[in-house]
Order: sequence, then C-alpha cells, then structure tokens
Amino acid sequence: MSALAAVIFDFDGVILDSETAAYESHRRIYDRCGVPLTVEEWCDQIGTYSEGEELRWFQQLCARSSHPVTREEFEAEARRLFQELAPCEPMRGIRDLLDALGEADVPAAIASTSPRGWVVPATERLGLSPMFRTIVSGDEVARRKPAPDVYLEAARRLGADPSRSVAIEDSGPGIASARAAGLKTVAIPHWLTERHELSAADLRVAHAGELTVERLATLLRQP
Repeated sequence: MSALAAVIFDFDGVILDSETAAYESHRRIYDRCGVPLTVEEWCDQIGTYSEGEELRWFQQLCARSSHPVTREEFEAEARRLFQELAPCEPMRGIRDLLDALGEADVPAAIASTSPRGWVVPATERLGLSPMFRTIVSGDEVARRKPAPDVYLEAARRLGADPSRSVAIEDSGPGIASARAAGLKTVAIPHWLTERHELSAADLRVAHAGELTVERLATLLRQP
C-alpha cells in the first residue's frame, strides 16, 4: 500500500450528493413559473464554478417565463429548497473508503472547485473532517477546474507526489483537472454527469463501495 501516496476527492457529487439538490431546487422554481429546466442544460455546468452562475439561471428564467419571481425571491427559495433537499449522509461507500484509507495510513484530501465557505462546513456536518488532512477549494487557487490548480495544491499540502496519487471525480472538468495535475483518476458518474466525457478516467465505477485501497493502488501500475 506504500506506493499510494494520497487519494484526493472531489466534493459535490462524490462525497455529498449536493448536485441533485442544486438541480432540483432550481427545477422546482422554474416549474412553478411554468417553464422547464432540463437535465441536459443543467449538467453542462457541473464540475465548474462561476460567481455569476446563479444570476444566469435567474435571467434565463425571466427570459422564458411570463410570470417569473423576483431575483430576491428566486435566490431565497433556491437556498431554502437546497437546504431542504440536501442529504445528511455522504454518498454510498465514501465513509467506508475513508476508514480504509485511514487504516492503511494513506492521506486523503478534498479538491473542490466550490467555495470554501460551502465545502468546509458541509464536510463538518457530515462528520468527515477528521478523515481529511486538508481541504482545497476553488477560491483558494488562481484557476478553477478544469485547470489543475486545486489538485496540485492539495498534493503540495499533503507532501504527496501527484504521479503516485489518485483522484476521485464525477465530472468531465474534474477528470480533466486531475489528469492535468498528473494524478490517476477514478470516475464515479453522478446521474447528472453521466453525459459528461469521462472516458479519460483510468477506472470507472458505479459507487465508492466498489473501491478498496488495493484497487486504487493498482492504478499506479497502469501505463
């Protein structure tokens, strides 16, 4: 197991299924205003982050609906619904995999393109903070995913060689980010990212319960 320097996790859609809550909260508001919000148009932006993203969804609603809500109502209702819909437990297999990494003394980290003000408190609420040596968020680096910055910074903080580390991702931009940083990659497609281009991943599984420390270590022996 010593060959495996570190395992670095994406957060949204890998550790916590916040992606379903984010989509569904917006879809419900659109539906109340009489217009659809399709999975196809939503999934394209998963794995990236933009400060103006929420405004864009509101402006799109206004352009489509003859009776939209105000921006203040839109943002308040989106927050309320998200908090109502967000799960209280990590995604399948995550806790067991983190336990196994801890037992094998393989350091784990989070490399997320989301803001630190979301990722750190959410990790704490899940009771997972002690299992991660460090958390790197998108607002702590110069460039967000698909740039490699968050993965390079996570590896630097861990003192881990990226070429001996594995990233666990659910999106196309995330896979591109980790590969650009030199990590081996595991894709766990979320139902909202199944349409993403994930073929560049070194391994694809249905959920984290299919992963073991041994299986992750074998990826380092692949060309």
